[in-house]
Amino acid sequence: MPDSSASGRQNDHVASVLVAVLPVLNRALERRVVQDFPHPTLPEGQLTLLRLVEERPGITVRDAADALLMKPNNVSALVAQLTELGLLERRRDAVDKRIAHLHPTALATERLAEARGLKEAHMARLLETLTDGEQDALGSACGALLALTRRFYSAD
Repeated sequence: MPDSSASGRQNDHVASVLVAVLPVLNRALERRVVQDFPHPTLPEGQLTLLRLVEERPGITVRDAADALLMKPNNVSALVAQLTELGLLERRRDAVDKRIAHLHPTALATERLAEARGLKEAHMARLLETLTDGEQDALGSACGALLALTRRFYSAD
């Protein structure tokens, strides 16, 4: 049976590396996208809300505020800005007209896909600079990272 303290230290090390590395990779990718993206870039708050709405079409302002740890009035302001830009659509609830469900427009979906494609292309080029062993190790880790992400969200 493995030594639980050694396992704990290994988990602590992996946690520390992931916490340090993932934000750095994300920021580097975001910077590259900003350089290559042919459209005006959105402020972080707008982009975060737009990504959430793409992930969860039909989400309400209140649920979006809860998910983003923001005040509903701040999310409402972001919704108004994104609606004015033609990137977000509000659809009134069929039962309760006071509630609006948020949906990305076709333009938003297209732009988010374009940005995601740029990120993936940059990451693919970066991965090509690694050794075969490093590429294999990252490939093997993808399943575990996806499982970790699912567990993180199911813990909410």
